[in-house]
Amino acid sequence: MADASMDIVSKFDKQEVANAVNTAAKEIANRYDFKGVGASVELVGEVIKMQANSEDRCNAVLDVVQTWLIKRGVSLKHLDVPEAGPRLSGKEYKLDVPLKEGISQENAKKINKLLRDEGPKTVKTQVQGDAIRATSKSRDDLQAVQRLLKESDLDIAVSFTNYR
Repeated sequence: MADASMDIVSKFDKQEVANAVNTAAKEIANRYDFKGVGASVELVGEVIKMQANSEDRCNAVLDVVQTWLIKRGVSLKHLDVPEAGPRLSGKEYKLDVPLKEGISQENAKKINKLLRDEGPKTVKTQVQGDAIRATSKSRDDLQAVQRLLKESDLDIAVSFTNYR
């Protein structure tokens, strides 16, 4: 029997992100506490751009966006929220939150080490660009790898593709 394999990736559904941002924009336009504060949110390429007339309102817009991303099944680990918070630009506070996907070399090393130390011994891993290919003779071992990665506290959101 051929080896079973899967790819460990960190990707998000772009359509779900767009839907979440559009729904958040509608909620912000209709909510009473956002009236007259110039609050808005939009998705420009791979960046969610938010603005409001105060730092607190800008953080509230971020909270609404995060709520809708969770409801749409998008992990908040895909957001690269700046630690400095909203920046003042003229009279408006702006917050640009880039979306991140892909597994960096540093995170790939962490995942490989985790699988080597705690995963099934029959699983072999290989870094392929921004993904990790895991192969094993047993599909059960690959499912154990999935459980292990979902339960571990990684800096990135992981998903699994090309499961064969």
